[in-house]
Order: sequence, then C-alpha cells, then structure tokens
Amino acid sequence: MAELAMFPLGSVLFPYMPLALRVFEPRYRVLLSRVLAEEAAEFGVVLIERGPEAGGDDQRFGIATVAEIRELGALDDDIAVIARGGRRVEVIEWLVDDPHPVAIVRELPELEWDERLRPLRDRAEFVVRRTVRRASEFVELPWAADAELSDDPVESSWQLAGIAPIGPLDQLTLLRSASLAQLLARLMELTIEASETIATAYVDDDLDAELAALRDEGTPGEGPDESGDDR
Repeated sequence: MAELAMFPLGSVLFPYMPLALRVFEPRYRVLLSRVLAEEAAEFGVVLIERGPEAGGDDQRFGIATVAEIRELGALDDDIAVIARGGRRVEVIEWLVDDPHPVAIVRELPELEWDERLRPLRDRAEFVVRRTVRRASEFVELPWAADAELSDDPVESSWQLAGIAPIGPLDQLTLLRSASLAQLLARLMELTIEASETIATAYVDDDLDAELAALRDEGTPGEGPDESGDDR
C-alpha cells in the first residue's frame, strides 16, 4: 500500500490512454508542485460519484488509475498537463485533504493476455470502431473511428475501452474488470447498448439493422477466465 495524491474528475482514465488537464485551482497547483518533486511524477485519477469537479465537497468512487505526467505547459493563467494512464489502484482509505485529496491505495493486478482471447479482442475492436464511426454521424466524439491503437493486445484492449462512446459509469464498470476476457466482453455489451441509445434518439434504419446483426451473432470466442469478480 502507498499514499497517493488524487485528482477527482467527472470522467474515467483508462490505462494506456492520454489525459489532458487544465489546472487552475490552487490546491491542484500544490498537487503538481509536490508530485513533480518526486522521482515518479504521478497522481491518481478517480471518478467523482457526487459533487462538482471544482471547489471540493465531492464524493469519489474507490478505484482509480495512476496518471504519469508527460508534459507541462502554460495556458493563459492556468497550467496545461499532459499525462498517460498507467496501473490501476484501489482506494483503501481517504485521508484529510492537504489541501488536495490524498488516499491510501493498493495496486490491482495487471490484466494478462492469453492468445485464445485474440478472436474476442478483434471482435471488440470491430464493434467499437463501427459504433464510433456511426455515432460520430450524430454526435461529436473525442475519438475517431480510425484512432491508432498499440500493437500490444493488453494495451490496445484498454485503449478500445477508452475510445468507446460510453458514459462514465460504464467506463467505471470496465475499469473494475478482473480479467481481460471480462473487459472485452463487457466492452462489447456496453458499446452495443450505447449504440442502441443513439439509434433511439436518432432514427437510422441501417444502424438498427447492424445492431440487430450484432445481437444475433452473440459474443464468440470469449476464451478463459471470463467470470472474475469486480474489484
């Protein structure tokens, strides 16, 4: 277990995904000055359960991703931060804000790759990319359907979760995955559900037909270790 400076946000940071922050609150300027003085310039990113991002008085969920600072810059009177998601951690205890949030955390196990998961990973990529492509016709999305992924299968699986057009609570569900098979299976399920929501709001017969085909085909090749418990 270790003590970790925490940055609560209204969104989830996945491992191997980039994070851009605009830091303006004094307490988070203190956070940056402290973590930059350490050998590993990193902090935890945790999803806010209730309350605003700015000003404090928020309540937070109990799982986070460690963000490693890659770049710093000036943005008007604020500080621009570029970081990258790394390992997942579980919050054991929240400490008193000093002045920023701080928690005692323990690392969660890394998800392990099994080549038998290859069909499931490829299917998840197909579902996510097609959904992003179709959803971008109706709503503005932060990621394009042809977003570049890592060649590493574990990294690319997390990156697929990061570009999928799903909400923060669904993202949190994915972040809690206890196995890579569970992550990929849940990713497809939640992405298809998100697509159905978009199809309901924006009637599109072609999209409806594609979603029906996905549901009929099921989820093939889920591979081993697909029933791990949430953490």
